[in-house]
Amino acid sequence: MNLNAKTVLVTGAGGFVGSHLVERLVRENCKVRCLIEYDSRGDIGWLEDVDADVSGEIEIIAGDLRDADAVGNCVAGMDAVFHLGALIAIPYSYENPRQVVETNVIGTLNVVQAARAANVERVVHTSTSEVYGTARSVPIGEDHALQGQSPYSASKIGADKIAESFHNSFDLPVATIRPFNIYGPRQSARAVIPTIVSQALSGKKVKLGSLHPTRDFTYVTDTAEGFVKVAECDTAIGGVFNVGSNAEISIGDLVEKIARLIGRDIEIERDDVRLRPEQSEVGRLWADNTLAAETFGWKPSVALDDGLGRTIEWIAANLDRYNIGAYTR
Repeated sequence: MNLNAKTVLVTGAGGFVGSHLVERLVRENCKVRCLIEYDSRGDIGWLEDVDADVSGEIEIIAGDLRDADAVGNCVAGMDAVFHLGALIAIPYSYENPRQVVETNVIGTLNVVQAARAANVERVVHTSTSEVYGTARSVPIGEDHALQGQSPYSASKIGADKIAESFHNSFDLPVATIRPFNIYGPRQSARAVIPTIVSQALSGKKVKLGSLHPTRDFTYVTDTAEGFVKVAECDTAIGGVFNVGSNAEISIGDLVEKIARLIGRDIEIERDDVRLRPEQSEVGRLWADNTLAAETFGWKPSVALDDGLGRTIEWIAANLDRYNIGAYTR
């Protein structure tokens, strides 16, 4: 499938990754419809920050993934659907598991049902490395066991299986992309890199939870490129593909790297409220990205130091948008 001049829907378009993907698709000459969560203030999320040459080329529709009629209306007439919409905060899933399950599982069901009814050419469903839980072996391949270590990860396992079932049952042309830890400009302090950077730029003390877990970080534009490549690859239909850097770094070592890039010493203060329950903590994530490389030629192009430098620069210019030191769930 060639995306050039195609009409595409992006769910979750107002989010961090969604907004970057929208920019990438517009520059791919796509006609982009954006589904965002309804807000009475008219807030369109990070789409407020996309380049001017992009904002004038997109259609924005507010709705709720749990509303089958709203989803069906958005999907109608589309050639492709990029399904990124989800509730993604793990701590929030401890407190509100029903909402997370309804949005992520029922929302995905609504998307694939609508896509089937509309005979779309391609659906790209977004998974997460959290479905693997703590690595039993590394690097983690797509055949690694799935482990529901949080209500969020369990909901995404359910969503992944809904997508898989619609391919197996109805030949829905769906491919699943499984990003690891994405970072870059526009990311909220819910994620660890903006949490560290925003605090470090404001002082010498950084509040964090566990320092020993490792993560596999991928710059957001590389991830957006992965979405495009998996959508355009016909042989990817029915498959699941890791999009990660094939490297791991501990949170403690990440702090040291960011301190070096910023050029100041950082004192870490343990904040127990940021700790996951012991059996819910994912101790190790390290992607094997071989299948994505072999199937549709994807490999990351932005090294961690370079990506962190760009991210630090953006956060420094937008520091007033962060509630420094507050725990963002």
